Amino acid sequence: MQKENFFQGVVSEMKKTSWPTGKEVVRDTTIVVLTVLFFILFFFAIDMGITELIKLIN
Repeated sequence: MQKENFFQGVVSEMKKTSWPTGKEVVRDTTIVVLTVLFFILFFFAIDMGITELIKLIN
């Protein structure tokens, strides 16, 4: 009995959910991927710069 109520509640809430359109998903995914790539390049450049500074000190 409890399981039935739980799943009925889940189905009810899923029907109320506002799902993004395919266009929105592609746009948001692109933004996330580009942001991650930017930070990868940024921290890679910082890491290389610090490495070169340490090499100069030694």
